[in-house]
Amino acid sequence: MSLDRSRHDEPLPPVDARLVMPETRYEAIEGRIVYVAPADEPHGTCHAKLAALLEAHVAPGYDVAVDMLTRTSETSDFAPDASVFPAARHPETGGRQLEELAFEVVSTSALNETGSKAARLRERGVRRVFAIDVKRARALEWSDDLGTWQLLAPDGAIDDRSLAIPLSIAALVGSASAEDAVAHALLARRTPTLERALAKTHDAGRRQGHQEGHQEGHQEGALAGRRAALLAVLEGRGLALEDRQRDAIIAEADPGRLDRWLALAGVAETVATLLDAR
Repeated sequence: MSLDRSRHDEPLPPVDARLVMPETRYEAIEGRIVYVAPADEPHGTCHAKLAALLEAHVAPGYDVAVDMLTRTSETSDFAPDASVFPAARHPETGGRQLEELAFEVVSTSALNETGSKAARLRERGVRRVFAIDVKRARALEWSDDLGTWQLLAPDGAIDDRSLAIPLSIAALVGSASAEDAVAHALLARRTPTLERALAKTHDAGRRQGHQEGHQEGHQEGALAGRRAALLAVLEGRGLALEDRQRDAIIAEADPGRLDRWLALAGVAETVATLLDAR
């Protein structure tokens, strides 16, 4: 199915102009009213993780929605499972702006039907459309050149201007922890809540240094803040810490090494692999 923009010689309706009643289980696709069934467990859980991942990874100036209707043409009005779109209102219409990324959670048998939706979204102007094949644990991106879905590398990531950091394919398809990916994204984005927590531990270390009244105390206070932040992240993720591993972190006096460990703490699979990253 190739991309055909010839149908867009006439102005398109706004993306938030409805053909179907919102909050119902119906969509309009090429003039047909289609019933959208509720999800089963694999689809539903993947949908929830997808939303969490996008919320954690979205870049400033963008917003995330699930099941939000998009008017793609005079005869189509349907909702991708998840989408990323500019948060600012449209400068001319005052309505919402068109999404830049769209995601569909699908079964293998439904890829062809979902491909028709992907083509319509691309014709409307959505920059990139993805499908997550739950049963085969794979992710695909719609290709205009091929007129079909293109498989994405399982060890790759989606890198896009609407995302603050690349989104791991392994996290999307469930072969890696979505929670770890969310934690890594929030740390990388310097989320205010985490920044305040890190600042609090750092301040505690600084106060310890001031109380000692020596330059050595100041330096040790900064190190103590790093150690406390590192232990807080590892314990918050539920990673088991052996006594010798905790002692190694507490005894570490190299600020550069502590900083490297702290940067990796959100994604390390085990404490052992983290401490090996020297």
